Amino acid sequence: MRTLLYLLDKEFRQFFRDPFMPRMVLIFPVMIMLIFPFATNMDFKNINICIVDNDNSNLSRQIASKIDHSSYFILKKMPSGYQQALSDMNRYGLDIILEIPENFEKSIFRNESIELSITANAVNASKAATGSNYLAQILSSTFAEQSALKGLENPQSLITVRNLYNPTENYRYFMIPALMVMLIIIVCGALPALNIVKEKEAGTIEQINVSPIGKITFTFGKLIPYWIIGIFILSIALVIAKIMYGLSPAGALWIVYANAFLFTLAISSFGLIVSNFSNTMQQAMFIMFFFIMIFVLMSGLLTPISSMPEWAQYITAFIPPRYFIEIMRAVYLKGSGISDIYPEFVRLAGITVLLAVAAVASYKKQS
Repeated sequence: MRTLLYLLDKEFRQFFRDPFMPRMVLIFPVMIMLIFPFATNMDFKNINICIVDNDNSNLSRQIASKIDHSSYFILKKMPSGYQQALSDMNRYGLDIILEIPENFEKSIFRNESIELSITANAVNASKAATGSNYLAQILSSTFAEQSALKGLENPQSLITVRNLYNPTENYRYFMIPALMVMLIIIVCGALPALNIVKEKEAGTIEQINVSPIGKITFTFGKLIPYWIIGIFILSIALVIAKIMYGLSPAGALWIVYANAFLFTLAISSFGLIVSNFSNTMQQAMFIMFFFIMIFVLMSGLLTPISSMPEWAQYITAFIPPRYFIEIMRAVYLKGSGISDIYPEFVRLAGITVLLAVAAVASYKKQS
């Protein structure tokens, strides 16, 4: 334990000796949290939808068929009731619920007013708004076609949309929890990747190699400082999200920090693995930049994983940011508890253990 404390003291002294690093840790999250939420936009396909058909008429089945054949929607199932559909929305990741009332077809042909209910999962506000608009267009075109066939005027239709979890459809609320993850990726991934390589180039790593310090002690002496830095950066981001955007977790804050501890350890371990296999800082920077781009593009941060090709979705299963982003959005917007995010938590914990073990195993003590 005393050896580990000496190593930690050495790492923090090196960190604060560089005037640039402490300033970067303070300024970087502030700049990202203030600028990035205003600079993103998205388009969506493969929107998961279910239909609660209380009419069971030819017209309602035609609507279901049109939705099923649309390139924008994936018709998941036809639940027996609205409450079951709401339960399935949380359980199976549904994006939209369309409820067709009883006597729907009769009302159409009697030219009576019609009320359809569209319930959208607005955790992803942009996806909810886009999906609701696509669905409204399909319904309007179907009403017009049926009215033309029957020689009737277009019926008066009233479609009500209710957005769950993000009622105002504020896209920033969807993006900000993921931005916090990106901050940890960049800082706690890049800095450890450069750490050991810097000592290799300076020659100070040789003193460690010939010392009796064990591999596990040495590795955790490198990991723990960035673990602490990652939690510090997350705390800054949480405060900015609250002050600037009025966004705070709907769920328990301890769940955010518990998963942040895991994720920070995972991404720092990955950075050390890159550092152990690199001989120069240029190599480490290039390799880490490549993987950071993969993490950002394939973690669901900018684009939904469901819209990716099938082969890409399989790859995302091995990317730790995917699970932490899902956890952050669920806790922030849905108020999810530990039981709700348990599958993502277990996968994140498993990947963290594998990366930590790999970080220890990849360090070779040799003079």
